[in-house]
Amino acid sequence: EGRALVQGGALLLDVRSPEEFAAGHLDGALNVPVGELEQRLAELGPRERPVVVYCRSGARSSRARSLLLAKGWQRVENLGSQGNWPQGP
Repeated sequence: EGRALVQGGALLLDVRSPEEFAAGHLDGALNVPVGELEQRLAELGPRERPVVVYCRSGARSSRARSLLLAKGWQRVENLGSQGNWPQGP
């Protein structure tokens, strides 16, 4: 479902540290560490745009999802771990 959302225009959001992001991330992802998310919400675009959020294990992405929903985002999917992204076309 995450891949379909992103293909349909959803934002792919990586909430890991910049170092983790630099070591490898999903193509097209925006990196906003979860600890900076509240101060950087404007970078995410309109609240109507769906967001698919991920991290290393799922804990940070769960926190990010809760924050985004509380701040008015209408659809936020928690992919959990980056490894949950389906491989292939």
